[in-house]
Amino acid sequence: MTTPTLTQAPANEALLSANAVTEHFDALARTLEQARRHAAHLETWGVELANRLRAGRRLLVGGNGGSAAEAQHLSAELVGRYREDRAAYSAIALHAETSSITAIGNDYGFDQVFARQVRAHARSGDIVLLLSTSGGSPNLLEAARAAEESGATTWALTGPGPNPLARLCDDAICLDGPSPHVQECQLAAIHAVCEVFDACVGTEPQS
Repeated sequence: MTTPTLTQAPANEALLSANAVTEHFDALARTLEQARRHAAHLETWGVELANRLRAGRRLLVGGNGGSAAEAQHLSAELVGRYREDRAAYSAIALHAETSSITAIGNDYGFDQVFARQVRAHARSGDIVLLLSTSGGSPNLLEAARAAEESGATTWALTGPGPNPLARLCDDAICLDGPSPHVQECQLAAIHAVCEVFDACVGTEPQS
């Protein structure tokens, strides 16, 4: 039996592909360098998040598309663990409630899929973190308004500002760059917050 071989791409196609990859990483590096300007701001978020969650508050986090994936990534780091074992903390990724999302979208419209969950779950002192590359998604704007009604603190992690979501939230970090690189930097920002969070709460597991 012969072993199948991979088809070799023409030299010009291979060169174009290599250039595309290099250009992608170069553009990401530029966006990440811009994101470094927010290091102190991200540190304050990590400290505040640790203080709130240790006091029994919770984090509600949401986004659309790639930002939804990053939102769920953050909730997993807090409920599970980031590096070392430590206590579990309350964090809910709003888009992950698929039955709620489809029911609310069907009954109330897609603009309300996060807002109605925020009204159900958010309490005074909680943090609602909304991730968006555009900063203009109607369902996130409605979620921010619902959070304000609930007495929760709103944070936005968005693409270039100013934008409607950043203006609507209590605090915002706006990352400069194209959407794909903003999403990649969202993950870096989330991990930076987790580094600070874990340093604040320590690594002792729950008793």
